[in-house]
Amino acid sequence: MSKDMTGSLSKNKKKQTDAHPDYRGSCTINGVQFWISSWVNEGSDGKYLSLKFQQKEDVAPKKSVSLDDIEDDIPF
Repeated sequence: MSKDMTGSLSKNKKKQTDAHPDYRGSCTINGVQFWISSWVNEGSDGKYLSLKFQQKEDVAPKKSVSLDDIEDDIPF
């Protein structure tokens, strides 16, 4: 985990369409981890970066199942 209130962006080497971000990265804000997506845009004052933050989802560990957990209705 990175330090709180810090993050980084890198050039997106997997960009295939204009909809894909130009830069990707991650950050930590108040102990919560986020993905960062960034696009280079052109405005009336010149180029600027547009940012999107998406909270990283915790992946629940897969539950292991034992044969004792399976109810068997087959009569044989």
